[in-house]
Amino acid sequence: MRQGNGLDIPDGLADVCDPHRMAVIVYDMQVGVLSQLDDAEQIVARVVRVVEAARAGGYPVIFLRHMFLPPRLSGAFALRMAMTWQGVDAVEDLQPILLRDTPGFELAPELRPGPDEIVFDKTTMSAFEGTPLAATLRDLGIVSYAIAGVALEIGIAPTVTHSTDLGFIPVVIGDACGGRDEAAMDRARADFAFQGNAIVTEVDAILPLLNGKA
Repeated sequence: MRQGNGLDIPDGLADVCDPHRMAVIVYDMQVGVLSQLDDAEQIVARVVRVVEAARAGGYPVIFLRHMFLPPRLSGAFALRMAMTWQGVDAVEDLQPILLRDTPGFELAPELRPGPDEIVFDKTTMSAFEGTPLAATLRDLGIVSYAIAGVALEIGIAPTVTHSTDLGFIPVVIGDACGGRDEAAMDRARADFAFQGNAIVTEVDAILPLLNGKA
């Protein structure tokens, strides 16, 4: 830990792993998202290990779920993005995905929130936009968070960038963050390194710190 301006400045992973100062965020581990990944089973297993360690260590755990709006509430940006993602030229050809109360919207069964945990639903890529996440963390005195889930290149990267503008210190658990586009994931990892805005680690490195067995 370094010091400056009367503050403790985290220097590495061990400095931020404190259940009174750090939370664990599980990003979009939904059935409909995981079904698109070839390595979904491995990602689920790693995220489960992270969550179990966080619970053992007394860390706050918060889950995120993404949902798309029904057509009547989808505006120009939402419809344009949906057509791009689905590769169609007309709104009428869009297929509904990740709608609330559909099977694909639900979290993977291995990752059910416990009684002291919560799920925040969102319609944005950043977990800090349009959700109570920032307010919840600040009210708990949380200054950093560890994040795992999917997809790194679509939602986790913008969440990391947004959160640093809000004053949080992100910890990206790299091998517990899945995605579909390897090239885009590599760009996200390179961007973390270039900006220096996140601490990037692996499951085996953070688990002993989370569960208090370091």
